[in-house]
Amino acid sequence: MTGELYGVGVGPGDPELVTLKAARLIGAADVVAYHAGVGKRSNARRIAAGLLPPGVVEEELVYPVTTQSTDHPGGYAGAMADFYAECATRLRAHLAAGRDVVVLAEGDPMFYGSFMYLHDRLAEEFTTHVVPGVPAFAAATATTALPLVRQTDTLTVLPGTLPEPELARRLADTDGAVIMKLGRTFGKVRSALEQAGRLDGSWYVERASTEVECVRPVAEVAPQDTPYFSVVLVPGDARSGVARYDRPDATTHDGGSAAASTGDE
Repeated sequence: MTGELYGVGVGPGDPELVTLKAARLIGAADVVAYHAGVGKRSNARRIAAGLLPPGVVEEELVYPVTTQSTDHPGGYAGAMADFYAECATRLRAHLAAGRDVVVLAEGDPMFYGSFMYLHDRLAEEFTTHVVPGVPAFAAATATTALPLVRQTDTLTVLPGTLPEPELARRLADTDGAVIMKLGRTFGKVRSALEQAGRLDGSWYVERASTEVECVRPVAEVAPQDTPYFSVVLVPGDARSGVARYDRPDATTHDGGSAAASTGDE
């Protein structure tokens, strides 16, 4: 008998946002694996710390690089491909020995999650399950009380790693937007928002749902102050010329919280 692989979303940061199913599976795991940056604690492991059973085997999967700069002959993509292959080899040994493996994923496993690359390599060999988690942007909209999209609005999720002209084009073409993967990309993200006429009304949320959560208008954020674990929210309501039949003409913000407005349903 071989073990089973679980990709378990543990949410954006608040341990109380871990689902009951995720908590149950973590508590019953033979092996718990999680990703971490070099010299850094794993955020996913921190979230789930109170759920790990005594004696569980832990596999820390440390990224070889966290930026596009690397001496690997295959560049950043080559370095990461080798890393995920090595991670899969480590977990394959546990699964082949009959141990169930839970891979902790911050947010949701299949939403910009590292687990998906392990799933690519192991799902054909072993029984695999994916447990959804609360994504960071959902926690960010909750803390700001910002309705991202209403009625027939479209929502676009953008990585900040896109080229600046492409970011500006897509921001101009959508109603609501979520921009992820900030950190070093924040300067061009802010510039793209300004070019698209979407800077006013856009909000920055750092480490949503945690004790160190920070919420500010994007226009007030300095590029050097933005960690990777932050998102930008661009509400459809902020798009120029949009009229809403079901809400007041003006929505005010105070300390990062949007005023309540009437829902669609």
